Amino acid sequence: MLYPLKFDPILKEKIWGGDKIKTILNKPVTGNNIGESWEISTVGEDISVVSNGELEGKKLNDLIKEHKGDLLGDKVYQEFGDQFPLLIKYIDAKEDLSVQLHPNDILAKKRHDSFGKTEMWYVVQADSDAKLIVGFTKDTTKEEYEAFLKEGKITELLNFENISKGDSYFIKAGRIHAIGKGSLIAEIQQTSDITYRVYDWDRKDSNGNERELHTDLALEALDFRGDRSFKLKHEKNKNKINNLISGTYFTTNTIEIEDDLKRDYKNLDSFKILMCVEGSGEIRTNNTSTSISFGETILIPAKIENLQIKGNSQGMKLLEVYI
Repeated sequence: MLYPLKFDPILKEKIWGGDKIKTILNKPVTGNNIGESWEISTVGEDISVVSNGELEGKKLNDLIKEHKGDLLGDKVYQEFGDQFPLLIKYIDAKEDLSVQLHPNDILAKKRHDSFGKTEMWYVVQADSDAKLIVGFTKDTTKEEYEAFLKEGKITELLNFENISKGDSYFIKAGRIHAIGKGSLIAEIQQTSDITYRVYDWDRKDSNGNERELHTDLALEALDFRGDRSFKLKHEKNKNKINNLISGTYFTTNTIEIEDDLKRDYKNLDSFKILMCVEGSGEIRTNNTSTSISFGETILIPAKIENLQIKGNSQGMKLLEVYI
């Protein structure tokens, strides 16, 4: 029987990582500089493993092979087969991430036999001086970009955004970007781990080496427009579904629960993901009751069509994601 599934976090050490995944999100961290917690993944060897209920210890890709459309949704399974179509993660940037971008589906398929990478960010927590880089400040030519990059002045072309808790951004494939230090981000993205790094702040690793740059690969993938349609705006109604983004790759809503909410998915042929970004509560189906706490992520199989979402006395805020 399928039921709301939790997974062991896949923790990633990064040169720019910090300790917020442990101290704020309460993940079972033992290492240092943990920059990412992959919540739901079938990317490469990083396969999520169930941590609750009778399916505990089962790998997500094996469950997809066994349950197919009952888990993913029939249309989703027809399109993606045995691979989970999204990668869900938290990112803790103690230092600035590299300035980077991702290829679109066509380029990623041609070069890497992979999906492209369109993504979105939701700011879970931000220090007072935290910033993101999203896009160029104006339409930029290839020649201008290359000249500034060669001279080490690429940041002069980039758009810096001051951020605070609750802000959200949509990062199309091809858009240049970077998560800045002091940011704790929930990231929802296509199931891909392809990144073209173009500038890394001239930093070196513990062995004195600079990280690889992908200058040439990035050129064909870059969107040089100064398009400013990246910050997402949404209603903030309590006990209602507030849409953040509806697109080809995923839909994301916020749900702010004061007491409880009944959620009907009868007309949705997709899995659902719930990320708890504030408070805690309970997810009830006809047969189960599953707790969810700040920093936790739950996968709701497609065949589960009704939920009762109940917040604790302080309430709860969820990101709801589906295709």
